[in-house]
Amino acid sequence: MAAFYDVIVVGGGPAGLSLAAMLAQRGVAVACLDRDLPAAQLQPQFDGRTTALAAAAKASLEDAGVWAYLADEACPINDIRVTDQGAPRLLHFDHRAVGEPFGWIVENRLLRQALYRRVAALPQVTLLTGAEVTAMQADAAGVRVSFKQDGRGKVKTIAGRLVAGADGRNSFCRRSAGIDWRGREYWQAALVCTIKHTLPHRHVAVEDFLSGGPLAALPMTGRRSSIVWTEPRAAAQLLRQMPEAEFCARLESHLTPLLGKIRLAGPRYVYPLGIYHAVRYTAPRLALVGEAAHVMHPIAGQGFNLSMRDNRCLADLVAWARGLGLDSGGQDVLSRYERLRRPDNLVMLAATDGLDRLFSNSVPGLALLRQSGLAVVNALPPLKEFCMRAAMGQLALGRERAV
Repeated sequence: MAAFYDVIVVGGGPAGLSLAAMLAQRGVAVACLDRDLPAAQLQPQFDGRTTALAAAAKASLEDAGVWAYLADEACPINDIRVTDQGAPRLLHFDHRAVGEPFGWIVENRLLRQALYRRVAALPQVTLLTGAEVTAMQADAAGVRVSFKQDGRGKVKTIAGRLVAGADGRNSFCRRSAGIDWRGREYWQAALVCTIKHTLPHRHVAVEDFLSGGPLAALPMTGRRSSIVWTEPRAAAQLLRQMPEAEFCARLESHLTPLLGKIRLAGPRYVYPLGIYHAVRYTAPRLALVGEAAHVMHPIAGQGFNLSMRDNRCLADLVAWARGLGLDSGGQDVLSRYERLRRPDNLVMLAATDGLDRLFSNSVPGLALLRQSGLAVVNALPPLKEFCMRAAMGQLALGRERAV
């Protein structure tokens, strides 16, 4: 007999591990399969990025018992300053207007570390690493997932009521279910690195919209900041290959005098950008979450926050079904999940794509329109608060509860 679980999570990155923790916190028996090994994922070179955790995502991590492992490594964002190609008109978001930080910046490696520690402390979670899923078979009784572990030829099988596909943009779960994937690659790529600087960042995040894309400096613990610099793909590669002194000088020209003298605190990475969306999130006994369902531009730092809202919704629905004695992988759960999550994700996908189109150019008329728009938002407190609450994941559409 194959081992049986309420939910089988395919994908052990931050989205999959956080979903496993949320489900386990609700008393759900979970198996989480990932083809990578924890030792590899915790290496600094595995992922050089940081994650912006909005206030709503942080609350979900608290509920799942993860935040206690992460709090000392996360840096709050108290203020956000937005400019357009260095223009003097400034949009300034101050956390005092909403009574709490907008979010927290944490290194992806440390986020994974905290999630591994939390999952290890939850007896309801079985973590299977080095596991490459080879097949899924669903029927009225449940779903069976076959996989090879640690590169060995023998195929193992586990069973459950529901598979949660958290296996990223190249999702095996989505492809095996025949779910179409629509979108396009952007002409841009994001150069990502960590810098050290001589002046304190004072928990201020800076975003300057340049003609090639946004340049963001996000506060990290200590006198460090995470740089996310979007440029045309060839230009991003040139920035990565540029001598350190030249690169830092160019970066200082955009950020001075905010951070003072700059030096690199690690390698530079380049990540191609795209926008993609699954035509549906569900199939029999399957629900897609995170980047298996949607991939967006990092212009507003909302990608992982949408994944967390997917996770919260699905975990609540599974717990609701179990509490009523219903099938937690049945059509009631799947239909509700699709109905609740699709509108929120569509709005954010459209918003980030629209912002990139509007700001990533040097058309004179559009520049004046953009700068006037920033000035109007800055001058209207109710509109500013709306924008702040949206970024924090606290608007009704983003925080609608599953049950």
